[in-house]
Amino acid sequence: MVSNPAVESIQQSLPDAVLASYVDRSGDSWAVIRPSGIAAVAKLLKEQLGFRLFLSMDAVDRLHLPPEEQRPRFEVLYFFRNIQLGEVARCKVQVEDGQSIPTISNIFQGASWAERFVWDFYGVVFEGGIQRRLLMYPEFVGHALRKDYPLRGRQGLIPERPIADIIRGPGTNAPHTETPSSRTKNA
Repeated sequence: MVSNPAVESIQQSLPDAVLASYVDRSGDSWAVIRPSGIAAVAKLLKEQLGFRLFLSMDAVDRLHLPPEEQRPRFEVLYFFRNIQLGEVARCKVQVEDGQSIPTISNIFQGASWAERFVWDFYGVVFEGGIQRRLLMYPEFVGHALRKDYPLRGRQGLIPERPIADIIRGPGTNAPHTETPSSRTKNA
């Protein structure tokens, strides 16, 4: 169930943070939030409205939409859940390429991973967040899910980095350890 009351509460409590609200064709309510207001909205949802679970975050690159819909370039989508009411709050922030959004990872710790994912694959920067590759290797150039990344874009493989031998588990080079069968014999 999508929360219409949550969107209405955001509009009433933080009218300067909300640019628009609408119901999509599947009946879900959305709040379009100013980039500078997303942290205040996340805090309101968690502390006052009971949406204590950060579900996920994703982004949409609008580059190949019709020209009148291409600006702003990206939409960052946020999904929050109120477990007690069984409701989901949906918010989106629209940002231009190069514009940053405040992090919400200091409000929802689980958002850190999602923000790193959005940065890694779309290049959207989160102020105060971690800007380090999450799934792509550190030497990867660009952001693979952007519409301007070449469809058949390939980057040369990098040589494997030397890794010091980490702690090994049981195996050929590990010292002999007690096995379950040897424990039953000694008991």
